[in-house]
Amino acid sequence: MNVNDSIWLVRSLKKRGFVEAPLEESGVIIINTCSVRDKAEQRVYKNLHLIKHKTKNNPNVFVVVAGCVAQQLGEAFFKPFPQVRLVSGSDGISMVPEAIERLYDDQDLRLNFTDFTEEYPERESVTIGSIEGEEKSPPIAYVNIMQGCDNYCTYCIVPFTRGKQKSRLSSSIKEECQELVSSGVREIMLLGQNVNAYGFDGQSFLSFAKLVREISSIEGLDRLRFMTPHPKDIGEDVVALFGELSNVCPRLHLPMQSGADKVLRRMGRRYTMEKYRSVVSQLKKACPTIVFSTDIIVGFPGEEEEDFVQTLQAVEYFNFVASYSFCYSDRPGTASMRLKDKVSSDVKAERLSRLQEKQSIHTKRWLESCIGNKTDVLIENKVFDEKKKSFRWQGKDPWGNVVHIHNGTEAIEAGSMVSVHVTQANKFSLSAEIVNLS
Repeated sequence: MNVNDSIWLVRSLKKRGFVEAPLEESGVIIINTCSVRDKAEQRVYKNLHLIKHKTKNNPNVFVVVAGCVAQQLGEAFFKPFPQVRLVSGSDGISMVPEAIERLYDDQDLRLNFTDFTEEYPERESVTIGSIEGEEKSPPIAYVNIMQGCDNYCTYCIVPFTRGKQKSRLSSSIKEECQELVSSGVREIMLLGQNVNAYGFDGQSFLSFAKLVREISSIEGLDRLRFMTPHPKDIGEDVVALFGELSNVCPRLHLPMQSGADKVLRRMGRRYTMEKYRSVVSQLKKACPTIVFSTDIIVGFPGEEEEDFVQTLQAVEYFNFVASYSFCYSDRPGTASMRLKDKVSSDVKAERLSRLQEKQSIHTKRWLESCIGNKTDVLIENKVFDEKKKSFRWQGKDPWGNVVHIHNGTEAIEAGSMVSVHVTQANKFSLSAEIVNLS
């Protein structure tokens, strides 16, 4: 979601005549921040000190801090970092481009956009055609369908930094998706903190499954993905999407967080491993080719070795093709911060190493199983290979695997869909040869 916010900010500023520039030559610098983990938050301060050094603390260069850390600290950025003249939480992002123009006109002005809104804050359209000189859209686009979260998992800062759940009007979502496809986008990913809770916060919204079906029917949309669903809210209507809609991709990111029921209860996840297994089983029945990735927190307060072993067993059982795993860290305001039985840093690091080692085996096994397959790749870009002194084309297959192609031709552009034969499994990607260009 932060990536999508950043893409929108860049395009909106370009629409107003701004041009991207190296750090040392910029008049305004934007840091879009994340505070889900402490490490990401600390990176914000590191970057602010870097900016101060690179710009020689030039008072005519100003900094915008946006996103979750901005929501947390607000005006507290102003005194220690005089170059910061605008802070904006996620609800205020829509006002940032206009505010930057105001800051150029008034050198003494400082702005704080950290109030939560009652409804989803719509943003101006920045699709193809709205930016001078731009001829073609990227082949893949993100579309926000909601903001915030009502789950209040005990470790999670999102409800405090992005606010309560606010679903976006389905008509606005569909209009944006239609505009994107008309401009050349072939794959869309729908985004939300808990996408399958879309509409739970109001009476006049479609269900998430109905929303996906309407977007899926847009002519010219080859691929549709969504993230992130919550296991507790996946019903039969969502499961059916994977079996009935040909352009819904056969990969789902389904956060597990822990394989131990005791830990899941303390996390406030509101599902058991039995429920999680049931959801996975139903999805596999609806779509036998579906694969899963997941999120896992290691060393949650009170996690014992037996609990961690259950997580390792779950990784083995579900055979995740990828997992995003992190050591637990206290986040301000969360319930888990008040828990006393913290796991030591050494134990957390050791467990994370064991988990990631196991995951690497499954990822390797998955990628190797793709060798020999014929599949379609949506080309995203062309990259110069320094080692081979030649170009290679890069894209993704329906399962989200990054695929490198070395036998391409100049006729292949971003947005091309090519049929390939997978020839090699790399550490985190595949290599393939083109079979047919369409």
